[in-house]
Amino acid sequence: MATFDSTDPQDYDILIRRQDATGYSAYCPQLMYMIKGSAHEEVEEKMKEHILQHIQSLPSA
Repeated sequence: MATFDSTDPQDYDILIRRQDATGYSAYCPQLMYMIKGSAHEEVEEKMKEHILQHIQSLPSA
């Protein structure tokens, strides 16, 4: 599996879905990573943080 190595946060998609009456999930297909939480804003912010951590961990970052 190829590693996504863009250093531009705008290159990463964040897909947010309401799971049920009390939960949401956010998925980043480039990182194949999912986060679950209780609020839309919560999962969006956590995913943005995860993407930035990924970018910082890249050798060229």
